[in-house]
Amino acid sequence: MAEIVCIIGNKGGTGKTTLSHMLCQGLGLLGQRSACILTDTAREPLQPAGRRYITADARTPEALRKVVDKLRAMDDWLGVIDGGGNRTEVDRRLYSIADIVLLPFRDSHEDIRTVVKDLDLFPRAYAVPTQWPSNTWQRRVADRSVAQLMSDYKHRILRPVVALSSTKLLLQRQVPDAMPTPLSNACRAVAGQVMDLMELAYQQLGDTDDESDASQPRPPAAVERLAHPH
Repeated sequence: MAEIVCIIGNKGGTGKTTLSHMLCQGLGLLGQRSACILTDTAREPLQPAGRRYITADARTPEALRKVVDKLRAMDDWLGVIDGGGNRTEVDRRLYSIADIVLLPFRDSHEDIRTVVKDLDLFPRAYAVPTQWPSNTWQRRVADRSVAQLMSDYKHRILRPVVALSSTKLLLQRQVPDAMPTPLSNACRAVAGQVMDLMELAYQQLGDTDDESDASQPRPPAAVERLAHPH
């Protein structure tokens, strides 16, 4: 049956939605079928057309239950649940149904303080540095802050997701036919980390441009029923 990844965290603005879509895009590029499940009531659902994953609207508790139940009945799938900020009780509920939990945080002391509290609250969760600086000097400063303030959690911190302006393409209603190479590679890297944590096999693809990725199969249209849990 499908396994569930929840991307949560008490602080808003840490990139939960972006990370959710990057993860699903990367899973598709590694040959893994997945669904990106929206629970944040402040956002509108995105259509699955043209994506390497399906999308599902689960912004009510009943819709979430139906989507998760459907996913659990499907073999070899991953469900990626996009949580929202400042919803501790919702985060607790999502944590209870998750096989793995990710806590994105950005390069700020406020984000680090919040994610440390969430790591204590959710002992099975992993922290994911997101929108991380690509500039060498800024990266060193950011890494140093993490090393100093999160030393007790170093075994629960994944490799950083570097800031890319092209991630906004994944959050458009209509996605391009081909994605920029850096974005595709970043999505693969995120997905590879998560699949390694879950001990799932995947296709080892090289750092190719996305034109070659067009040959990768997209999710069959039949399973898009997940997008309509009612």
